[in-house]
Amino acid sequence: MSDYLEGVRERVVLLGISPRLDTPSWSAPWFAVSTFAYDAMTSHGIPRINEVEPRTEQVRQRELKKIEEYKGLIDLVEAKIQDQNDTLEALQLTSKLLTLNPEYYTIWNHRRRILQHQFSPPSPREASLEGEPDESPYAGLAEDTLELITSDLNFVFSLLRKFPKCYWIWNHRLWLLQQASIHLPASEVRKLWEGELLLVGKMLSLDNRNFHGWGYRRTVVAALERQELRDESVGASMVKAEFDYTTRMIRTSMSNFSAWHNRSRLIPRMLDELAASDDDRRKILDEELILIQEGLYTDSRDQSLWFYHQSLMCTFDPVLASHSMAPNLSKDDRLVYIKSETDKLLEMLEDDRDCKWIYQALIQLVILDKSISGSWPILPEIMATWVASLQALDPLRQGRWVDLEQSIRAT
Repeated sequence: MSDYLEGVRERVVLLGISPRLDTPSWSAPWFAVSTFAYDAMTSHGIPRINEVEPRTEQVRQRELKKIEEYKGLIDLVEAKIQDQNDTLEALQLTSKLLTLNPEYYTIWNHRRRILQHQFSPPSPREASLEGEPDESPYAGLAEDTLELITSDLNFVFSLLRKFPKCYWIWNHRLWLLQQASIHLPASEVRKLWEGELLLVGKMLSLDNRNFHGWGYRRTVVAALERQELRDESVGASMVKAEFDYTTRMIRTSMSNFSAWHNRSRLIPRMLDELAASDDDRRKILDEELILIQEGLYTDSRDQSLWFYHQSLMCTFDPVLASHSMAPNLSKDDRLVYIKSETDKLLEMLEDDRDCKWIYQALIQLVILDKSISGSWPILPEIMATWVASLQALDPLRQGRWVDLEQSIRAT
């Protein structure tokens, strides 16, 4: 580790930064540490290839040369910014710099300014210099704009493949599509958004838990559902198709916070659009309970599963039920569901007494049962042993468990 830190320190000092590597909050230009930070990390169980070369003198000199070239490129781009140079040549320079360092958000802003200038019609003077005197300044503008946007989307995609978690890349891609909606015909804009849906589907197939990708997918779907971009042959709503998509992704891997979250947002909307009856809503609820139970039996330690399970349990809480998928359950129905879920959790507990999530879910269900029925379905003494288990399994939240124990006694 000392060699690693020394290598980083040397690169940062060469860039004119005074690093504090002895503290966890030190900061340095992304480029100085990208070789280590991106290659050494793992993301959702997907290892990144470590391409760090041995620290020979030859490697050191090659890195020094790269750093000097990078600093020179920064100076050149900043000079263009100062001169308000909005030419395609300046755009190419920003491409080179962002390829090296996509976290340099100031350069993304400058790139957008250049593109906005290119999207605008030329002034009469510029038009007279570039075209025939009687030619409209708008002639060919839409074609040029489409070409620019398509080219930039391709450039951004090449960066996304390397840096799928970089906020600035995703932000810029959305900005390009927003500009397309302003400057291009609806038919062309829809083609671009449809291409984005295919692209984000491909990216999620490579890393199905990338929350950037899931958030971007929701934005793409919302755009395709807009009236001006709607495909009448498909219908106004894509909610059922997206619900089915989350099912496929969850079947591929149950451990997926983003897929479960997306599903929780889609179900109420889907039921409302279908004008589902209370029986239809209960059917969906039963199916979701079966699905989450399959996941919990497979991996009782998966936090994403317990979060979704907890959201389903809100259906049985009279205070929260109005926003759930089955808001009109009767008191007796709620108690039957709670009893069924409690029995399942007790069965799981017999096989896994070291899983804190089971204890938490059991306590929450028993307290909910008490709030509805007015009496404890399980002896408080037994619940006290569950709280004690939580204190042993999760000592970092000792204060929380003490408060929980006190609230149970008070009730």
